Amino acid sequence: MDSEIVRLREEIAGLQDKLRILEDSEEALQTSKPDLDRMFFDDDTVEQHRAQRSPTIPYVLNLPFGAHVSAPFVYGMVFPIAFLDICLFIYQGVCFRLWKVARVRRADYVVIDRHHLAYLNGMEKLNCVYCGYANGIFAFAQEIAARTEQFWCPIKHASKIAQPHSHYADFTEFGDAEAWQEHPSRKKPKT
Repeated sequence: MDSEIVRLREEIAGLQDKLRILEDSEEALQTSKPDLDRMFFDDDTVEQHRAQRSPTIPYVLNLPFGAHVSAPFVYGMVFPIAFLDICLFIYQGVCFRLWKVARVRRADYVVIDRHHLAYLNGMEKLNCVYCGYANGIFAFAQEIAARTEQFWCPIKHASKIAQPHSHYADFTEFGDAEAWQEHPSRKKPKT
C-alpha cells in the first residue's frame, strides 16, 4: 500500500481520536444528569423551551397526508428492528465469545436522550425515541458485521464502496495474495 495513504489514514485516525476526546470533555462540562427531566438545562432554559413547544394534537392533525399514510409502515418497522436487536445480542454473545473478538457495547450506538428536550411535543418525542433506537441498532449491527468481516475475510472489495466501516482501512488490498497470507486474521486463535 502507498505509504502516503497509510500516513494519511493514521493522521485521520489520530485527529478523529482527538476530536472524540474534545467532544467528550466539552459534553462533560456542559452536562449534569441527576435530574433527567432537566437534563443539560437550567430551570429558566427549560421554561423557555416549554414555551416554544407545539401542542401535540394540532401538530399531528396538521401533518401532511403522506405522514399519516406512512405512519403504520414506519412504526411497524419497530418489530423487525427489535427482532434484529435480539438476534445481534445472541449472535455476538455466542460467536464473539467463541472467536475471542471484543464485544460491541450496544450503549455506544443506541442513544435515546432527545425525548428529554422540553421544546418537543409528545409526537416529536416519540419520533426521537424511534429514530434513536432504529439508527442506533443499525449502527450497532454495522459494527458487529464489521468485526465479523475483520475476523473472517478482511479483504477490500475490487469496487469502491460508498461508506466503508471503521475497520476497512486495515483490510488487505483486493488481489494481494501475499498480504492476505500474512494478515493477522489468518492466524486464528485455537478455540
